[in-house]
Amino acid sequence: MSFAVSVIIPVYNADQFIEKAIDSALMFTEVNEVVVINDGSTDSSLELLLKLQEKDARIKIYHHKGAVNRGRSASRNLGILQAKSDYISFLDADDFYLEQRFNRDKLLLRNQHIDGVYNAVGFHLYRGISDTEYHHFKVATLSQIIPPEVLFENIVSSRLGYLHLNGLTVKRRAFDIVGFFNEELIVAEDSDLIFKMALRMRLVPGYLQKEVSKRGVHITNIFTNDALYEDYNLRLYESLITWSLRYGIQKEKIALLLDTLWIHRYRQKASILTYVIYWMQLQKKWPQLMVTRLFLKYFPLVRLRQRLFPIIFKKGYQIND
Repeated sequence: MSFAVSVIIPVYNADQFIEKAIDSALMFTEVNEVVVINDGSTDSSLELLLKLQEKDARIKIYHHKGAVNRGRSASRNLGILQAKSDYISFLDADDFYLEQRFNRDKLLLRNQHIDGVYNAVGFHLYRGISDTEYHHFKVATLSQIIPPEVLFENIVSSRLGYLHLNGLTVKRRAFDIVGFFNEELIVAEDSDLIFKMALRMRLVPGYLQKEVSKRGVHITNIFTNDALYEDYNLRLYESLITWSLRYGIQKEKIALLLDTLWIHRYRQKASILTYVIYWMQLQKKWPQLMVTRLFLKYFPLVRLRQRLFPIIFKKGYQIND
């Protein structure tokens, strides 16, 4: 099939940035359409979109029923359903593509055994950043080439980096394989989808060193809201484990999700009893885990045995007969 892309852009009150985002997508002849979902904007975004549409018919504008605000996941899902092309890419309304965006994607995706291509994504500053924010602004990429068979293992822990949606192009069939965006997640919905794709699809790298897109950094960003992300990271991994059990994902990979889930849960300092209650509540959702070794391995009394019995794990301690 020829390489024709639908670029999906959810828009909510982005009148300062949306023209730059759309123009950056329209500069590519490979872009068959820019599918814009106006997510109940209350600023002048819609008026601007209509003016841009008059100049280029490739811009398609959609709304949720009742023109309400439903969030990024629901908006992207609507965009996927409306998209007409065989390839799908995403762009946030305050971000933009660079001129090499699809150079490698269109070559690699000719291979029928490749489902998607990921690339490096950087940042564009519309404001200054403080010293405490620098950790948020690492380029979204991997430090080395990873075979698709072990991509998930290397991104779920961020050991070799992480990926961003703006740098991803997938074949339309991807959503038949993994489903759509999780509309229960206000944030981290992009990580949810990328992890699912890494678990069930073959994703390969395009550009790892050269950025193909820029994320806009401005005063209304939410990706610097650590408290919000910490809350939703728990929901992300709980949801991913539920999904993995449903799709028969290997227990070893579910164990990696459980590792990461507990890392985030332990950051929310609580009592041992609270952790035990939390684990037992999860088992109501995952009863199939109770008959596997994972139930015992991740039981809080087992996970926290060194904290509970420090003397036993003290170096040089011996138990006498």
